[in-house]
Amino acid sequence: MMHNPRRSFLQSSLGLVGAVAAAGGLARAESAATQPTHEGEVIRWVPRHEDLVYTFGGAAPRKRIKPGTRIITWTEDCFDGRVKTSADLLSKSLTPGHDNPQTGPFFVEGAEAGDTLAVRILKLEPARSYAVSAFSPGFGAMVGNDQTAMLGTELPEATWRYEVDAKRNVARTVSGDGRLAWEVPLSPFLGCLGVAPGEGEVRATTVPGPFGGNMDCSEVRAGNTVFLGVNVPGGLLSCGDGHYAMGDGEIMGGAVEGAMNVDLVVDLIKGETTPIPRIENAREIMFVGSGRPLEDAARVAFKAMIGWVKKVSGLSEVDAYQFVSQNAKAPIIQIVDPEYTVLVKIGKDRVPRRR
Repeated sequence: MMHNPRRSFLQSSLGLVGAVAAAGGLARAESAATQPTHEGEVIRWVPRHEDLVYTFGGAAPRKRIKPGTRIITWTEDCFDGRVKTSADLLSKSLTPGHDNPQTGPFFVEGAEAGDTLAVRILKLEPARSYAVSAFSPGFGAMVGNDQTAMLGTELPEATWRYEVDAKRNVARTVSGDGRLAWEVPLSPFLGCLGVAPGEGEVRATTVPGPFGGNMDCSEVRAGNTVFLGVNVPGGLLSCGDGHYAMGDGEIMGGAVEGAMNVDLVVDLIKGETTPIPRIENAREIMFVGSGRPLEDAARVAFKAMIGWVKKVSGLSEVDAYQFVSQNAKAPIIQIVDPEYTVLVKIGKDRVPRRR
């Protein structure tokens, strides 16, 4: 019988439910909001290709779920499954507007504008034995485009196929001439996780923003909880763009891209606003800022972090500003999309507490 990685994942992930219960549950963080407990339903859904959507907002929900539902599902790669070998060039393989296909959207019952969805990621697993990355002229941090004009010869269009070695936890590819090879450690995360924007806005799946979207953030990974502010009834949560690995900046415009098996829990926090995406685990708090130029993306995330520190510590705004200035880490997530993204993070144990 041919091995079906999607089916195996669905079965093994369901088995995890019993294992978690036997172990007494997942480790608790500082608050229920940070690590919402799972007491809800479990749904398993592998979308058909015609079920996928290509926008945040503007698409009818594919599933309705209750808060606390665990979703075990699958996402297609960012190239819509059309690029499989080094001979498959983007210009000849992709349908315009079909970047980053999304699984969803999921309508969360009871979610209203001003609430927050807490998405706890339990497990992410490569769904294929290969991944791909590609370069397309005019896209990437080191080449000219319509917004950054440069002189110089354009690099040729190219695609790299990576073979996944699950036992060694690496992906391996070769140079264009086949003479050299390199490996990248696997570190799966979701490039896209978002809700519908507000005021009837529809955004392409290439765009990050306050609604989440194409954040390309490596912290959207198993073990972390992503908090997204609800803008429309039901929130309309979707996910996609699985990354098996990616360097900071995503400077060529693509990660090691592949279909992903996804296991997550969606909870609802009523009456709590979340202006920009927040990510937490037991050790760290993080904010994702998006914008152009790059320093404005950083300012968005730093402002949110200063506000959070002020709220939980009781520091004045200027003291919180000083604290964040000396304690935060701020890696560049990506500098290729229509909006750039920066992550600002701080260890929770560093934050002064009210006496």
